[in-house]
Amino acid sequence: MPVGKRRERLKHILLFLAIVLALTPVCALVYQKSPHVVRAVTLWLHSHSTPDIKTAEAAKPPANGSFEAAVRLFDTAVATEGGLTARSAGGDTLHYSIRDDLQKRVHDFMAQKQVPFGVFVAIEPSTGRILAMTSYSSVDPQWVQSSFFDLYPMASLFKIITASAALENKKITPETVVEFRGRPYSENPRYWDISPRGNNSRMDVGYALGKSINPVYGRVASDIAGKASVMEYVRKFGFNQSLLPGVPVKESKAGEPQTDRALMLMGAGLDHEVKISPLHAAVIMGAIANQGRMMAPTLTDRVVDAAGGNKEEHKPRELRRLVSPETAASLTRMLSNTVTRGTSRRAFHDRRGRPMLAGIDIAAKTGSIDGTDPKGHYSWFAAYAPAHEPRIALVALVINQDRWKIKSSQVGEQALEEFFRK
Repeated sequence: MPVGKRRERLKHILLFLAIVLALTPVCALVYQKSPHVVRAVTLWLHSHSTPDIKTAEAAKPPANGSFEAAVRLFDTAVATEGGLTARSAGGDTLHYSIRDDLQKRVHDFMAQKQVPFGVFVAIEPSTGRILAMTSYSSVDPQWVQSSFFDLYPMASLFKIITASAALENKKITPETVVEFRGRPYSENPRYWDISPRGNNSRMDVGYALGKSINPVYGRVASDIAGKASVMEYVRKFGFNQSLLPGVPVKESKAGEPQTDRALMLMGAGLDHEVKISPLHAAVIMGAIANQGRMMAPTLTDRVVDAAGGNKEEHKPRELRRLVSPETAASLTRMLSNTVTRGTSRRAFHDRRGRPMLAGIDIAAKTGSIDGTDPKGHYSWFAAYAPAHEPRIALVALVINQDRWKIKSSQVGEQALEEFFRK
């Protein structure tokens, strides 16, 4: 190489080293002050120099039999005589616990009604086997992919936790009468405290649960159970913790109320920041149906290897006890009011008042609240049936927007009709 070119090259190298030395302290300072900026640049570089992360993950052989593997392969599952099955990259066959007829009935109903957002989960209470897990959106098809595991305002489903805290501590029975002021569906605790002069409204807590009476459960939380007890059962029911290891579900959230009125709002199911996933809600309903025992959810009954041998078989596993069998029985009595004379009576009776599912007792709870992610009015329906010998527990969530399509209780009715059809 000529001398002139060597000198030119050496000059460029020295200039480059000088720039690096000069920028090193600056880069360190930027990282200390704004690590998220550096991370953003790193992620951008990674995304432009490597294959798509999701594509790479999908190409990996799944952890056979795990919940996450079953979720990854869910869209590829096909109906067979034995139910739904899917084949892994390693040649294993996953046999799902899903009842295809139930899942199809619910999905087709939501699609027919063109719900903006709808999600449904059904579980076998005694085993944790997931019998259906489907969703639909006429607004955002991408939403359906994580709808089972994302968080939404819990609304009046929280009244079940309020009732559990009071029942477990022997503060109430299903027949306990609570006095209150304000309209039954009032959302302002300012008007709920009883008047010492009398003329207060009165209602037993069992009927109030079926009718979802806000002042009653606001007062149960504040004046009967108390904050410490309510928060104890928030924890027992699995909030603010990783409850389902191996399941891609977000942790349900419930912050501690800082004022008495905030506790009332929480107890009545009016705290918008108390959030739960449909899967977690279904697991809770399954636990109450199972005499208070919460079972680990599963999507697969068994995994068969390429040679036809059983590689993994589902064995029911108890996660924890939520409430005593006595409290679970009391909740069942209280929740049975929802369908017979409460907020879901219309969905389960024809125009002449005759039950659509004759001979099947249903324990249920509804919830209704406005939300922002996605924006709309949230309608919950959670149930199990038959109420005293439960074979199915389910949760439906429908988010309506400008115009109401259907209520979640209608989804629940369709599901139960299909389930008990055979």
